[in-house]
Amino acid sequence: MMRSVTSSSSSRGIAAIVGVGPNLGRSVARKFAHEGYTVAILARDLGRLSRFADEIAREEKAQVFAIRIDCSETQSVREAFEGVLSLGFVEVLVYNAYQPIPWQYGGPSNFSDIRVDSFQKSLAVSSVGAFHCAQQVLPGMVERGRGTILFTGCAASLSGVAGFSELCCGKFALRGLAQCLAKEFNPRGVHIAHVIIDGLIGASRASTMPQRSLVTEQHSVGVDGSLDPDSVAQTYWYLHIQPRGAWTQEIDVRSPSPRFF
Repeated sequence: MMRSVTSSSSSRGIAAIVGVGPNLGRSVARKFAHEGYTVAILARDLGRLSRFADEIAREEKAQVFAIRIDCSETQSVREAFEGVLSLGFVEVLVYNAYQPIPWQYGGPSNFSDIRVDSFQKSLAVSSVGAFHCAQQVLPGMVERGRGTILFTGCAASLSGVAGFSELCCGKFALRGLAQCLAKEFNPRGVHIAHVIIDGLIGASRASTMPQRSLVTEQHSVGVDGSLDPDSVAQTYWYLHIQPRGAWTQEIDVRSPSPRFF
């Protein structure tokens, strides 16, 4: 299902943001809309996604489309990108989808308690879904000799952690995919980069009470050490506009508080 929410038009290509929740995904979508892109936001919860589309379109006076996707299902990815590609050339793909990880439900998992279907679902969302999404947009990018694909990783992309095998294995695979695609497609004009988020993403400062932020010039870190998603979104934009002669393949964005893994 797809929904157009403004009548404004863009002279640029489409920015497709996969995995749009209330924090980083929404901030990245808002940033690209602010910079003049028509934006397609994709996630499983279409009702919430449509509310985000309305909000971003109203704030940025941009065209925003909400499209449902389940990144663990190949057919869902294909159908979703039929809708995205019907809007025009996809110039930017941000893959931000993830499967909720154990600490969100109370702590690490004992390996013997992990169900194989849960493990497979995490791999599917973290890496196989990224593979399918990239395959949908790369032909058009190569044909035009330009485009950007940004994959969201985390500290678990770099180091295995006891009790987090579902997350780590999926994120290891995503990092490998990003490296392989960068080496294959950078020479063909497509910038592919992996963004390691080394810390927790908090609420946007636009929706955060002032006392929750440190008194800093950037106001980019919450008192709990969480990263402001609007500030992190600036890094995604920076990667997209980097000069071709000096592309970054991997970058980490860190909270000043200790690593979580």
